[in-house]
Amino acid sequence: MDASRASHGTSADSVRDREIGVEQEHLDAVYRRLEEKIHEAEFLMDDAAKRGQVGTPGALAERDAQVFRAGIHLNRLNNEFEDFLFGRIDLLLGKDGKKGPDGAYTAVEPAEGAVREDNTADIAETLHIGRIGVLDADYSPLVIDWRAPAAAPFYRSTPVDPGRVVRRRVIRSKGRKVLGVEDDLMRPELTAFLDGRPLPAIGDGALMAALGQARSHTMRDIVASIQAEQDLVIRAPAASVTYVEGGPGTGKTAVALHRAAYLLYQDRRRYAGGILIVSPTPLLVAYTEGVLPSLGEEGQVAIRAVGSLVDGAEATEYDSPAVARVKGSSRMLKVLRKAARGALESGGSGAQGGRPGGSGEGQLAFGDDETPVVPGTPERLRVVAFGRRLELEAGQLNRIRHTALSGTAPVNHLRPRARRLLLDALWDQSGAAGRHSDPELAAELRSSFDEDITSEDAFIAFLDAWWPELTPRGVLTAMSDERRLARWARRILNPGEVRRLARSLRRDALSVHDVALLDELTAILGTPARPKKKREYDPLDQLTGLEELMPQREESQRERAERLAQERTEYAHVIVDEAQDLTPMQWRMVGRRGRHATWTVVGDPAQSSWSDPDEAAEARDEALGTRPRRRFTLTVNYRNPSEIAELAAKVLALAMPGSKSPSAVRSTGVEPRFAVVRDRLGETVREEAARLLERVDGTVGVVVAMNRRAEAARWLSGLGERVVALGSLEAKGLEYDATVVVSPAEIADESPAGLRVLYVALTRATQQLTVVSGERDEPDANGVPDLLRD
Repeated sequence: MDASRASHGTSADSVRDREIGVEQEHLDAVYRRLEEKIHEAEFLMDDAAKRGQVGTPGALAERDAQVFRAGIHLNRLNNEFEDFLFGRIDLLLGKDGKKGPDGAYTAVEPAEGAVREDNTADIAETLHIGRIGVLDADYSPLVIDWRAPAAAPFYRSTPVDPGRVVRRRVIRSKGRKVLGVEDDLMRPELTAFLDGRPLPAIGDGALMAALGQARSHTMRDIVASIQAEQDLVIRAPAASVTYVEGGPGTGKTAVALHRAAYLLYQDRRRYAGGILIVSPTPLLVAYTEGVLPSLGEEGQVAIRAVGSLVDGAEATEYDSPAVARVKGSSRMLKVLRKAARGALESGGSGAQGGRPGGSGEGQLAFGDDETPVVPGTPERLRVVAFGRRLELEAGQLNRIRHTALSGTAPVNHLRPRARRLLLDALWDQSGAAGRHSDPELAAELRSSFDEDITSEDAFIAFLDAWWPELTPRGVLTAMSDERRLARWARRILNPGEVRRLARSLRRDALSVHDVALLDELTAILGTPARPKKKREYDPLDQLTGLEELMPQREESQRERAERLAQERTEYAHVIVDEAQDLTPMQWRMVGRRGRHATWTVVGDPAQSSWSDPDEAAEARDEALGTRPRRRFTLTVNYRNPSEIAELAAKVLALAMPGSKSPSAVRSTGVEPRFAVVRDRLGETVREEAARLLERVDGTVGVVVAMNRRAEAARWLSGLGERVVALGSLEAKGLEYDATVVVSPAEIADESPAGLRVLYVALTRATQQLTVVSGERDEPDANGVPDLLRD
């Protein structure tokens, strides 16, 4: 028996080695062709440089255009992608013989007679799938771009609906070396021949091979293991709004990223305005940001965390659940509008970044009538015009301010209106209005009056102090004064909410919810118009080609793409990942970036950490407008083995009764482990993490309640880079080979959405899960906490 097995293993190994050799030969041919294309691109660059020596404007323009095109081409060819070539499909003869632009036949279904009566067939076409398309010298495809229509059967073919596909192969390579192959037979009942030899099948299946690979701290590109229902979403038409729902492990994030690359491939001109991908946390951005370059796309796609959408603002703090509920609620819109005007009416204290509550110059003092008085802020305006001294007292100034603020324009845009009202009041006081009955003379006199007043240093200084430019950070600072905030939030927030909100705004660091408030204030305040500086004439502008004489480092393609991405405020397509977590105020922020965009919205209501989904849905619908919706549902859990998925389903039944979990496609035979704290929680967690590091090759995530994040990092100190501690809200969208979930009860009790957050924490592992319970979890004799028992 042992000898027979050894003989069979040797035979299987020889077939595998032979097939690896076949793919290696093809990969070598691909790289030889790439080197030829690199030389062609370099020749174009040299030729362009020679064109520039002609010196005429036309030659220079042609030179620049050619250099730009050749540079893009060269940059793509020089990119070294891990797993550059990752797939292959072997196809039956198609119904028609038409070729597409990539050189592959377009037929989807096999031709009549492609399968003989004895259930045998010949392979008529073999396509290799990779990051970018490569043609040989005769324009036949060496590699098909994964986004091309010809590559779709690689993802969509199933044994139930195989189309022309007989065998699908996943090729694992690194650099220029093929490491292994794994095959799926789409027509297992068929005996197929390639070049007169039976078609072999290697391995246990492409999908299982991809799923079994160890995870790293960056997202592994799963383009090779995308399945049919995911591929339908990726290639769906981009018009309007595409909704994608799916439970943990269904590949929602991967679908979102691959959809961005596919849309750019399909219509690069349409999406030249950029694609924005919004992720819930910086951790998920870091986890996913390397995927798009590996798919052949750079520069056109911006991946941003919700807390990084506002230029110059970066969220580093997390609010308590109670504060987050206030800041995220749509009620904040009314508070911010009142605060924006109130900060100005109060003399602008803090409006330009000052911190209230101190004793420095410009601080507020309150009198018995609660009218703010700012030392140094002018309470009267005195000017001289037509030989007379004119003066406006505090009461008149307040009335003018109120009149100006009654306008609907952004607050900073109302300054010209306030300036005009001040001039009107001074004109009336001057008595000059009745000097001339002739309208033209009267208008000329008024124009002269306005010019005299507005050129006075005293008037300019007064206006700057009396109506300063407000900044979003300054208004948030003003809101940190509890007494002022209480006035602005009257009948909107209760006293407890006002107190917690004001205290949270006193810290220097921003939270993810503060960033949405800053963005709203930017819209409420507006940016004052700046007079354009007149550029001085430079005689050197008349010369051309000076860059030839003045060497300087040119901006690289990536630097240019990053600069353009930073300058964008609106995008052509917006993809929202983990959309169920966005608050109403965050939806308003994201909506401003896609007012003319098409959308892909990806999420799962069962994983929502926001306490009022209905309020968020209303804000989401407002952001998306009246665009038609198209809906898809992902139903297969590729991440978790069934043993982990079944445990998580118990929490889902508590969090959202009646909801259905996605179906797990594999089983490892390893049941979740339950551990109980013996002496100290930190020691137990460290021991369990170390145990898992010995049992898996990849990463281990330790998920704790948000208030234990720093504590957990200390517990794990010295265990190495493969283990990471993260708070429950940070775990969204991430996956690890193994996870330790610490005290389910603590996570569940964090917020009204705690059970949904716990459901997320339990579904991060691809191989093994350990649950650590303390007294609060009420573990039974087997260590199973109360929340996870039947």
